[in-house]
Amino acid sequence: MKKILSLLVLSCWCLASLAQNNTKPYVVMVSFDGFRYDYINKYPVKHIKKFIKKGAAAEVMYPSYPSKTFPNHYTLVTGLYPDHHGLIDNTFYDQGRDTFYSIRQRDKVEDSYYYGGLPIWQLVQQNGMKAASYFWVGSEAKIAGEYPSYYHRFDDKVPHPTRVQAVFDWLNLPEAERPHLMTIYFSMVDTQGHEYGPNSPETRAAVMEADSLVGMLMNGLKKIKLPVNVILTADHGMYEMQNRPETFIIADNFLEGLHKEDFLFVNNSTHGNIFLKNKAKEDEIYNAIVAKQNHFKIYKKADIPESLHFNTNARIGDMLLVVEPGYGFYNKESLAKKPEKRKVWGVHGFDPNVTPEMGAIFYANGPNIKKGVKIAPFQNIHVYPFVAQLLGISTPPIDGDPKVLEGIIKK
Repeated sequence: MKKILSLLVLSCWCLASLAQNNTKPYVVMVSFDGFRYDYINKYPVKHIKKFIKKGAAAEVMYPSYPSKTFPNHYTLVTGLYPDHHGLIDNTFYDQGRDTFYSIRQRDKVEDSYYYGGLPIWQLVQQNGMKAASYFWVGSEAKIAGEYPSYYHRFDDKVPHPTRVQAVFDWLNLPEAERPHLMTIYFSMVDTQGHEYGPNSPETRAAVMEADSLVGMLMNGLKKIKLPVNVILTADHGMYEMQNRPETFIIADNFLEGLHKEDFLFVNNSTHGNIFLKNKAKEDEIYNAIVAKQNHFKIYKKADIPESLHFNTNARIGDMLLVVEPGYGFYNKESLAKKPEKRKVWGVHGFDPNVTPEMGAIFYANGPNIKKGVKIAPFQNIHVYPFVAQLLGISTPPIDGDPKVLEGIIKK
């Protein structure tokens, strides 16, 4: 009798296991904004280290240029460089509408006009599955005719545990209503990194909070008997700025003597765009600024280095000014009204090819991920095809290459 019962138990276990193996996987992608690649070595993040030990981890994931929040969050979910998906900065000038896009303008953030490419949630839905987002760049706009199946308008006051609980709630929905892709976003590491710098006690506390949220997420998923793969990532790292006189490059000084009616200068702190209103003045303006270059370089659009992948979109200026790490463009009047009194603070946006501090994290863990794998440094354009592979779907033409991360997927 005991032998028969044992066989029945084994049979039931095998059937349950087979059913789970035949279930299409689920993916939860978590972004901790501004989580620099080396924070796990700087701070005692026990939950994240446990996560890495049981999964795969990149030495560093390079953001796309410019290493800003909106361009890179959207690159992660489209597999396209900002130059190709069109969300080229947190704030930019759009010649098509003769207006500015800003992350603080609700009407612009929700306008699909500004977003190119096919977001991963829309790709998932086009393949017969549902997708959900608890805050992600682009998720509040009706891109390619649809929103994510479930989404929330951004409100950073929503408690962090509430966002994690949403993942459990989605996974506990009936199968037909259950999303196979879920994205969630947290800003605290970036916020504290900006205000106090990447080496501050405040940033450490934010990193430790992120670690506790990872613990909450992974412990909760143990109770949900579904094949859930989790990705921990970020949009960029953080550079510690020092309050020195030379840190502040006053744009008024290198633009002095030029006629303002001939061009528009868009200041993005770590870089700037010049849009010509009078094309005949291009060489005059370029040469005048070249003569005053100091801790920055100016490029005509055709000469922007290929390594930046940032030289074709109409939202990029006729000239691009790229600042060296540790410096920034400032406006004389604004700086006079609000002098910088902090000794140190944090900035991102610099060229990731020459600024290691811009590096971000990428860790993956789950039933479809190989255990204990170290991933060589890679570009964030490759995350999109990786997620698609996990879900068994094909991508449209993109910049990302599925071969880059396919080695960490169990076959």
